Amino acid sequence: MTDLSAGAPAAAPHAPRAFTLSDFDFSLPPELIAQHPAAERSASRLLDGRAQQPVDRIFRDLPGLLREGDLLVFNDTRVVKARVFGEKASGGKLELLIERVLTGNEVVAHMKVSKKPLPGSTVHLAGGRQAGGFDATLLSRWPTEDGPLFRFALQGPAGESPWELMERHGHLPLPPYIERQQNADHDPDEAEDSERYQTVFARAPGAVAAPTAALHFDDGVLAELAARGVERASVTLHVGAGTFQPVKTENLAEHQMHSEWYEVPLDTLAALERCRQRGGRVVAVGTTTVRTLESWARSGQTTGDTDIFITPGFAFQVVDLLITNFHLPKSTLMMLVSAFAGYAHAMGLYRHAIAQQYRFFSYGDAMLLERTPGRLTH
Repeated sequence: MTDLSAGAPAAAPHAPRAFTLSDFDFSLPPELIAQHPAAERSASRLLDGRAQQPVDRIFRDLPGLLREGDLLVFNDTRVVKARVFGEKASGGKLELLIERVLTGNEVVAHMKVSKKPLPGSTVHLAGGRQAGGFDATLLSRWPTEDGPLFRFALQGPAGESPWELMERHGHLPLPPYIERQQNADHDPDEAEDSERYQTVFARAPGAVAAPTAALHFDDGVLAELAARGVERASVTLHVGAGTFQPVKTENLAEHQMHSEWYEVPLDTLAALERCRQRGGRVVAVGTTTVRTLESWARSGQTTGDTDIFITPGFAFQVVDLLITNFHLPKSTLMMLVSAFAGYAHAMGLYRHAIAQQYRFFSYGDAMLLERTPGRLTH
């Protein structure tokens, strides 16, 4: 476990730093894990980490920290009610987390159950088709015959689409560290989560987790940014459940990154070009936006699947500034932040955040980072 009271471990002179999983572990007091959002979106705290000495601010200070001509890029994905509870034909309980809608009535999902049903089996969700819910027939594993997900065909009583079935019968798939009784008949936090675990500009349904850095933006902050001449653009990356899966290999090169679907619209490409032409800075709101923009820059593909894994030493091609929340120890997001801001600086910011009682993870506070000099290629 990395000692956040110290700087980066020493390396041999001129030798490249070889990072391992343990370098991104740290001790986090559990009381700093935010269980509920701040009273107002923009009332969250903002750690300004651009300089060597961090500055404690409030998120609504952000417009004054950006410049006329800068470009904010958001992820406009919308979280869907992808967690569905049900049972097998034998009566055994199960839970599906629908990760992706394919063509027609087919979906792929994570399945939590004591004993996996066999292909061809039908499970009954939300009471089953005969009781007003819907059924799902297991077709295969996905994306390969030994893949981690399962492909189902859904059948509702009125022929609804998978999107309609999830909206009617599903539950918001909150992260595992936010404690809710999602399988209870009544969740007292349901109304709060339905509003606040969604960005104010969410548009494209398909995510099972929110792009959490964007949760801090409200209409007032967006209006002030526009008044200061900061342009806005959007990309879409449907955040998958893999974002919460821990890295299990000490050697980072052995980790297989999860895949997520993304799109960079043509008008966003035009906005990026205008920003460069006028000398503005590209400000990514969240790590999902970073992954989208840098995937496009590397592949030239404006839409598709990405499994990009950003670790220290990565050469960023697009993003100049990053707004992000505080992430889990040993997560791929910690590695991305360390790649962007520099390992020693990122760990120093986390030390400061813990000492100053910042709130962590999805409903927690945010920080503003600047790309390590020399890490951008045009």
